[in-house]
Amino acid sequence: MFEVEKIRTEFPILSRKVYGRPLVYLDSGATAQKPLAVIETVDRLHRELNGNIHRGVHFLSEETTTAYEAARARIADFIGAAEKEEIVFTSGATASLNTVAYAWGGRFVRSGDNLVVSEMEHHSNLVPWQMSAERQGAELRMLPFDDAGALRIDLLPSLIDERTRVVAVTQASNTLGTRPDLRPVIEAAHAVGAIVVVDGCQGAVHGGADVRKLDCDFYAFSGHKLYGPTGIGVLYGKRALLEQMPPFLGGGDMVDRVSFARTTYAPVPLKFEAGTANFIGAIGLGEAVRFVQRFDPAEVERHEQALLQYATERLSAIDGLRIYGTTPRKCAIVSFNVEGVNAYDLGMILDKLGVAVRTGQHCAEPVMTHYGVTGMCRASFALYNTPAEVDALAEGVARAVKMLK
Repeated sequence: MFEVEKIRTEFPILSRKVYGRPLVYLDSGATAQKPLAVIETVDRLHRELNGNIHRGVHFLSEETTTAYEAARARIADFIGAAEKEEIVFTSGATASLNTVAYAWGGRFVRSGDNLVVSEMEHHSNLVPWQMSAERQGAELRMLPFDDAGALRIDLLPSLIDERTRVVAVTQASNTLGTRPDLRPVIEAAHAVGAIVVVDGCQGAVHGGADVRKLDCDFYAFSGHKLYGPTGIGVLYGKRALLEQMPPFLGGGDMVDRVSFARTTYAPVPLKFEAGTANFIGAIGLGEAVRFVQRFDPAEVERHEQALLQYATERLSAIDGLRIYGTTPRKCAIVSFNVEGVNAYDLGMILDKLGVAVRTGQHCAEPVMTHYGVTGMCRASFALYNTPAEVDALAEGVARAVKMLK
């Protein structure tokens, strides 16, 4: 059985109280809490093994470098990369996606080309492509979703053509929970020679990824949503594409030889890791992956889906409440509003009851525009959440509605 109460003991923050009430943390879609294994690893690194990587011949440097590259290998295995050199460490998914937009887009996108981006994207997988289109003189096209939150795959033939260079799409929507079938998207893009850039921030946590099976060209996710440290992210890219891309940033550790006449660059992935890397964050992320790999993915999925179904039932019983995103297979995210109640006010009252949810646009303003709202409340579940916390959410929403209406 999935022993959620035992798992919760590994997350110290879940035992604390806020406003005199037990913390009910339902904002893992924004940032997940950290298990002791990650906290202790980061603490040990600061205390015992803080040496700059790839630069020194002394003990601390060599040991830290070994741990850093071991984390790269573990993460490559976790997402099914062909080799660890296809894993680039960045400061987060936003940095990963901007790297592709600037480095790949700057070299291969030209005036008259088009870039296709889904309507449900997080801003991090939309704004960099808007900027790329502006720089290169390309057209930005939107792949919409329907009111249930399903991506309009049927519109692909009208959007993707011989001038399409990039298709950017999420593996799992951070707002709607939708997990679109990416196979037809990737097949349509590859049929015209376009690349596919996948935002895996939620997908890496809810269901995981096999990038070779998926056959995406680039895949990005952040450590802090996967029970790891903040300030660390991953960019996966097919090696052939990474080889073709120029570096995004210049400086130490991404160079081979430097002179005033000419600089040559280090091989992938180091040519994309300029400066002193967040090696403690990377090693901490490797430990977070190790933590996740302790569990049967099918059991985690069943647990989260049970929470999602229960939350949907409890919230749907509240008069005037609407849930956004009702597609089958969605991940454990519930975004909602109550008629006549401001989402921000609702979130603030829930907070005073000890229930932490996200309120606002969730860095996905086009989704808000689609539904004609200015914001939503979002409860996002993780492997450490319980049915009792769903009850606390539903009871808190019902109480808040009585106060606000």
